[in-house]
Amino acid sequence: MNPAMRLESIERRFVQGEQRLTILDKAEMTLMPGEMVALVAPSGAGKSTLLHIAGLLERPDGGEILIDGKPCGTMDDEKRTAMRRRSIGFVYQFHHLLPEFSALENVMLPQMIGGQTRAQASERARRLLDYMRVGQRATHRPAELSGGEQQRVAIARAVANSPHVLLADEPTGNLDPQTSAYVFEALTALVRQSGVAALIATHNHELASRMDRTVTLSGGLIVPHSFG
Repeated sequence: MNPAMRLESIERRFVQGEQRLTILDKAEMTLMPGEMVALVAPSGAGKSTLLHIAGLLERPDGGEILIDGKPCGTMDDEKRTAMRRRSIGFVYQFHHLLPEFSALENVMLPQMIGGQTRAQASERARRLLDYMRVGQRATHRPAELSGGEQQRVAIARAVANSPHVLLADEPTGNLDPQTSAYVFEALTALVRQSGVAALIATHNHELASRMDRTVTLSGGLIVPHSFG
């Protein structure tokens, strides 16, 4: 089985005044299809930077990102956007659903941008919403949904184009513990069923412990993390 994503010797540095801040220093990581990896690190350690680089939203200062075996480092912006749209799904702490559209339409939109017909997009959107157990809320706009429902719609939207990689930044961080557990269970089921590789940044150690493995950032490297 080939990796869904591989980060090779990733470097990222920032200059603040006279200081040069190293966030990533030849960091490496492999994500396999169907694998859930928790990213746990203190605030300011570079979790968001790592996710942005992995998601082709930010260019590293050095190294290579391979998605489904394809090197993305030298791609121009147009090709990076196409790769991101086709192969990467994003889930954030806040759902970022479009308020003027229904839950169904929010999940349809990325598919239609990707070239699906309205009928095709609608059929898959309904299946995903049903799978996330919010199908009965398909015609409701985000403001009419609970926080947990909004986030489950956001997850459905993130995987609507069948990405190889799912990147999530505190996807349950804005929810109460019971709702957080419910959303995490739905996310886990979706990852296992679809075979997408998931990298999930979280401060919740209990949720992290339920994933396949946990990594952290230390000295600019991505290293295994234990809770002992």
